[in-house]
Order: sequence, then C-alpha cells, then structure tokens
Amino acid sequence: MKLDIKDVLKQVRKIEIVNRILVETTLSGAYRSSFKGQGMEFSDVREYVEGDDVRNIDWNVTARTNVAHVKQFEEEREMTVLLLVDASASTDFGTVGRIKRQMAVEFCASMAFSAIKNSDRVGLVMFTDRIEHFIPANKGRSHIMRIIRDMIAFEPRSNHTDLNCALEFLTHIVKKKTTAFLVSDFLAEIDFEDNLRKANYRHDLNALIMTDRREREIPNIGIVELEDPETGKRLVIDTGSRKARRQFRELSEQHREKLAGILQRCRVDSVDLDTGQSYVDAIVNFFRKRQGRKW
Repeated sequence: MKLDIKDVLKQVRKIEIVNRILVETTLSGAYRSSFKGQGMEFSDVREYVEGDDVRNIDWNVTARTNVAHVKQFEEEREMTVLLLVDASASTDFGTVGRIKRQMAVEFCASMAFSAIKNSDRVGLVMFTDRIEHFIPANKGRSHIMRIIRDMIAFEPRSNHTDLNCALEFLTHIVKKKTTAFLVSDFLAEIDFEDNLRKANYRHDLNALIMTDRREREIPNIGIVELEDPETGKRLVIDTGSRKARRQFRELSEQHREKLAGILQRCRVDSVDLDTGQSYVDAIVNFFRKRQGRKW
C-alpha cells in the first residue's frame, strides 16, 4: 500500500524529534567510543623531547630551525557508516509493539543521527534478493532526513531475501573501509558464510538481527494456517498439539544456533532487536560490548 506523502513526512518529523533527544541524552558518547576512526592523520609538529620516537622526527622543520621537531598525529575521526537494510516481505511482520520494518527505521535513524553528531558520513542500501535502492554516504541533516523518508516510503519490487547480494555489494562496490550495519531478520537460507567473511575482512561489519517472539514460539490457539510471506507457501498446524509447538520452537532454535555459529566464526558482532523490547537498551548493550573489545 502506497503511503500518503503527508503521512510519511509526519512520521519522519516524529522520528527526528525522538532521535535527536535520544542521541543527545544516551547514544552520542557511546557511539563515539564504540567506533574508531579509520587511521591516523598528521596534525602538527612540536619540539623533540627525550623519549619521543625518532621515526617521527620532521627533518625538514628540524633543518630549517636547527632544533629537532617531531610530527604529531591524531585519530582520523571521520567514518563512513553504511546501513544495509533487509526490505523483504518477512520484515512486514510483528506481533508486539511494532513490525520489524518499523524497528529497522527506528534503529537506522538512531545510528544516522549519532553518526552526523560525530561528523560521520551515512549511506543506505535497501535490499531483497537484489539491491533495490542505494543512497551514497553523505553528511548533514537533510541527507539523514532523506534516508529516513526513503526507508518509510520504500516499496520493494521483490518479496524474497538474498543476503549474499547485500554482502557482495559491500565487498565489491564499496571501496572505502566502512562501518556497516546489516539489518535483517535473517530468515533465509544460511548460505552466506563465505561472503560474510569477505565483507567483514574488508569492512567493520555488524549484524542487527530483528526478531519477534511469535517466530520463536507459537501459542496454543487451535488449528491455524501459516503463510510464508516471501514464497506464499502455506502450512496448517494444530497449535493445540504440544509436539507441534515443540517442533516449531526447536526449528527456530536450530536456525538461530546455526546463524550464531556463522557470525562467531566470521567474527561479526551482532545484537538482537526484538519487536517487543526497547531497541535503545539493545543498542546501548551492543555499544558496551564493543567498548570492551581489544582493538
């Protein structure tokens, strides 16, 4: 269903107000200390003092002044942040609070406002089983507002998911080292380990796993018909059967364990975003985990 432009702009403005407050009060400092710059850059020179590394002596200034000087460096703070967002049909599901697609918008808005607060550049990729929409990284409020607006109003051409296409885009198309967030429910074939490893080798890749409790366990509500939103396949299940409910739960757990194993082997940091819980708490805990990492 196509959204009215007035409704889209109203949602964009609401998200901006909420996230500006959130960034100012909670996220900005944690974001800055969790994500490092991409290297060191020259800033100035000063006179040499005992203990300085002789490899940093600036011989041109030393010769000109007849006094030994060393180069000073500081962290190159500016980063490029790329939001890779799953727009497949399964993200239009949610039973508590909001659907996964809305949660993706809220999370990405928080990261985008945190990024521009720290003078970082932000870009967006919307994908299904193909790259559907790409906004190159840039700075500024108007750029962030465009990203949020496009995410809210976006209507994908495909219902399906292929995480490999997003990972290949990140590896082969994005040249500059990037801090990337892969935002998906990962409800697809787990056949992307090789591409995940390659993408994380070239970039700083993080996985944001969107979940809903009804994808993990199903209540006793009698006989129901379930439909896969991506393939259209249907399944009738008797939820009154303990065995059926247990099998449903076990299949979900197996999928999550397999995903967790791949992320761990590829050294990709991850965080669960549950539709029924505060995504802010999840992000803050994620930042704390990164702050404790040995760089």
